[in-house]
Amino acid sequence: MFLHTIAEEDATGRIAEIYGKQKSQLGFVMAATQCFTARPDLLPIYTDFSDRIRSGFSLGLREWRLITLIAAKHTRSTYCSYVYGKQLIGDLGSKEAVMAVQRDFRTAGLSEKDLEMLTYAEKVAQDSSQVTQADIDRLRAVGFTDREICDIALCAAFRCFVSRFFDAVGAGPESSYIDSDEDFRSVMTVGKVY
Repeated sequence: MFLHTIAEEDATGRIAEIYGKQKSQLGFVMAATQCFTARPDLLPIYTDFSDRIRSGFSLGLREWRLITLIAAKHTRSTYCSYVYGKQLIGDLGSKEAVMAVQRDFRTAGLSEKDLEMLTYAEKVAQDSSQVTQADIDRLRAVGFTDREICDIALCAAFRCFVSRFFDAVGAGPESSYIDSDEDFRSVMTVGKVY
């Protein structure tokens, strides 16, 4: 971490509560959480906003992870690619399937609906000024509702924001997210090398 942040043993109040909840879920406090405490007033706001987006997300956890992986790739966030790449192994059935998505989701054997979702997420991450009505019409044509389209955009744009922030302040992956498989790690490395 490049910045001074609040260590777990120094946390009090809401920050201690957030740290405690994450530690009970994961066994550790993520750098992605701790980095916000360079501005301690923002961690509760970030946590509440993130929780609200996720709890109201109209698609499944698999879709959240797929969108996040593609957005992380295009913001060159190795940290987020490592985290979500590992989580997607169970969703997609193998490391090979996750690597195929990371290399080129268009040739990874995904459904037409997944392809449209990820094409849109990719466009949001690369240059959202290029999104047109035709993009939305294609999503609707494969069955996405406007709420779901909104959620795809929110998920992708949110990942762009947080991934860039994490890299900017030096938050990096915890050891549990650094895969021992060199090929998998290499494909998931889209920016910084850890």
